[in-house]
Amino acid sequence: MFRRLFTSKFAPDYTLLGVILLLLLIGALMVYSSSYVWADYKYADQFFYLKRQLLFCGAGVVGMFLVMAIPYSAWKKYSKPILFICFVLLLAVLIPGIGMERGGAQSWIGIGAFSIQPAEFMKLGLIIFLAVFLSSRQKYITSFKKGFFPSLILVFTAFGLIMLQPDLGTGVVLVGTCMIMIYTAGARVIHFVGLAAIGVVGLLLLILSAPYRISRITAFINPWQDPLGDGFQIIQSLYAVGPGGLMGLGLGESIQKYFYLPEPQNDFIFSIIGEELGFLGGTFVIGLFALLFWRGIKVALEAPDAHGRFLALGIVSMLTIQVMINISVVIGLIPVTGITLPFLSYGGSSLTLTLCSAGILLNISRYSRL
Repeated sequence: MFRRLFTSKFAPDYTLLGVILLLLLIGALMVYSSSYVWADYKYADQFFYLKRQLLFCGAGVVGMFLVMAIPYSAWKKYSKPILFICFVLLLAVLIPGIGMERGGAQSWIGIGAFSIQPAEFMKLGLIIFLAVFLSSRQKYITSFKKGFFPSLILVFTAFGLIMLQPDLGTGVVLVGTCMIMIYTAGARVIHFVGLAAIGVVGLLLLILSAPYRISRITAFINPWQDPLGDGFQIIQSLYAVGPGGLMGLGLGESIQKYFYLPEPQNDFIFSIIGEELGFLGGTFVIGLFALLFWRGIKVALEAPDAHGRFLALGIVSMLTIQVMINISVVIGLIPVTGITLPFLSYGGSSLTLTLCSAGILLNISRYSRL
């Protein structure tokens, strides 16, 4: 089966595969560089985070190649059970005793020494289901009642459950991805105008309903108003990116990882990239993501059927939105959201699910007319 993966007729997009593996390599290197100080202090093992990251990478790469061997059309049969399981997990994480709280959000379910984040599963599960739904009902998508509204019910039910954790960043990625899929399916612009008006009001209510979200907004506008509180992360992130200059301080030479920037191996790993590798290193990483986006869009455009096009587009949109949000937070363009940087940030379920998503995209590339 795996030999057939790389025959000339069924070979995946090697450029896309190479970019993914290169990002993983850079990610492992930067996870170690950004975390060894904290790992040595907390666990007396400077390789603690690196070893776990390599374990997650290994599991994710195996998953990616397994998924790449499964014809993407097979997901049609399992799209409903997958979505059902994702909803069950989202409900389960809200139950006290099952869900685990980290950073003020009850977003995790513990499994032995590890934990999973159900919202990550929902992002991929909803993409898989919507790709089937939109490809089979595309002729109805211009109808609010038959196409647009049923899609919204699914998306905002998932969004509502994620917001109960609460996890606004993941919810924004999910909604943004699904809206791109629905729009490209042919939904009418007037429907989006009405939805946007409701969305603005809803977003304002979400912000006003939680004091910590208001604090994040005010910290974004003027982080120096509370430099040791809500503005601390963004200030320390800018202190990392700014001194990096053109060439950076050098690999392993970050100052901010010395207990200034909280958990730099996670959401703010791009800050350490900017500090140690400079503008050129950061630009190279962004260039890799741009190449991934271009090849992914090309896979979607050249897919042999509507199902493949929507599935590829959903995966590429999810990754691109997440990259844009993460880097925008790091350089101070938007408030802190708690979104990881795909393939680079330290993580378990996030990294593994991202690689499995990439596996689906690579499988579609095997059938695309590239």
